[in-house]
Amino acid sequence: MKIAILAAAFAASLGTAALAQDSSPDGSEPAVSFEPYVGILGGYHNFDRRSEFGTVGSRGKMDGALVEGVAGVNVPFGPVFVGVEGNAAKGFKDIDWEYGVRGRVGLRAGQSGLIYASAGYQWVNGRRGFSDEKAVSYGLGVEVGPREIGLGGILGQAGPRLRLQADTYDFDSIRPMAGLVFAF
Repeated sequence: MKIAILAAAFAASLGTAALAQDSSPDGSEPAVSFEPYVGILGGYHNFDRRSEFGTVGSRGKMDGALVEGVAGVNVPFGPVFVGVEGNAAKGFKDIDWEYGVRGRVGLRAGQSGLIYASAGYQWVNGRRGFSDEKAVSYGLGVEVGPREIGLGGILGQAGPRLRLQADTYDFDSIRPMAGLVFAF
């Protein structure tokens, strides 16, 4: 019985030594680090007929393609992160411009991957008889870096991340987007 208890205690202590090696004792790692990024995305924003934009004559409901630029910063805390992001998008068809700011929180996946949820405020400027409105937006997204998609040998740690996200404007629309994010 004593041998079993000693073996269990020894096995439990092995993991503790490995975890202790993950931190730098000399303080060479900053207590808080910032990871700024910029990106370019494309997608489509499709509003419900019952949204505050309503319908306009034979045009029907508001929708249109988007080209969007984003800039933000993430603050990692081990396997999780929090961040803030601003966006500006040029719209086509019924949407003139969209812009907003949002907070992000999520999990880090691998070397450069992210899985996150976001919430913020979005302004939408309509065209062709649609009004300008503002409301809360929510979203989910994922970013995968070069190592996660098999390009680690070519690009190393550098290189763009592929971002896929889906947002909603006040739960009255769907806004799928895809693009590249460049961290520095």
